[in-house]
Amino acid sequence: MRFSIFTVSLPDYSPEEALKEMKAAGYEGVEWRVTDQKPSADGKPSFWAGNRCTWPLASFVEDAPRIRAMTEAAGLAMPSVGTYVSCEDLASVERAMQGAVKLGAPMLRVGVPGYDGKAAYLPIVDRAVGAYREVEAMAKRIGIRACIEMHMNTITSSASSAAAFVRHFDPKYVGVIHDSGNMVYEGFEQYRMGLEILGPYLAHVHFKNACWQNAGTRPDGSADWKSVAAPFKKGSANLAALMTALKAVGYDGWMSFEDFSTEEPLVDRIRGNIAFVKEVYKTVSAS
Repeated sequence: MRFSIFTVSLPDYSPEEALKEMKAAGYEGVEWRVTDQKPSADGKPSFWAGNRCTWPLASFVEDAPRIRAMTEAAGLAMPSVGTYVSCEDLASVERAMQGAVKLGAPMLRVGVPGYDGKAAYLPIVDRAVGAYREVEAMAKRIGIRACIEMHMNTITSSASSAAAFVRHFDPKYVGVIHDSGNMVYEGFEQYRMGLEILGPYLAHVHFKNACWQNAGTRPDGSADWKSVAAPFKKGSANLAALMTALKAVGYDGWMSFEDFSTEEPLVDRIRGNIAFVKEVYKTVSAS
């Protein structure tokens, strides 16, 4: 297995700084974040706004040769591109795909609609399947793989829901990003079962961690709970169990890290996470 970082989790670093730190820590790849983001309200970089390790979608195609050159000069691969384009915005999907191909990346994330329980689920899925047929056709024409992510608050929060969605498509051009950290929030299924359900659609793996905290009391007097980001070693997602399941299904691709915890300085997270994951992987591989 090979390890990379999705740069959404490196908001304080410029791309050049990120590449230097990742290479020094022993990562083999980088998953660039690509989106037209807003500036942060306080002027400080954050995960979701003002992130310094993000490339703008608007100029992604033009920037791609430079991004590729600097990444390859650092000796890092690009297993995937972390875009925020929606399957219902085909113009943005095409721009993202063209940029990803210029990078030499084999896949990119293309999102599906959100879901909050306020509207009927099946009509949303039907609409999204129709839109993703266009995405699939575009991926085939351009020569890349479009991937949905298992993500809370979307129509594909679990392996089962993701598999039910992608079964309409050719796994050569459409895949799934497995994310056990997101499954803490919503969509948990036994890891091996979910991986087997995904079968040939399993394209990429993200790892982050999270845990549940008491959030007070609901109006009816029952306890309320919320899920929050946690360090790799302290969250509910079981890395050893995940890697054991990945081994069982024969996955030996990339695992891309996203750490949204802030208990430790960023440089310590970069170095500590890969050391921890490599040790777990070593133990699981030997069993």
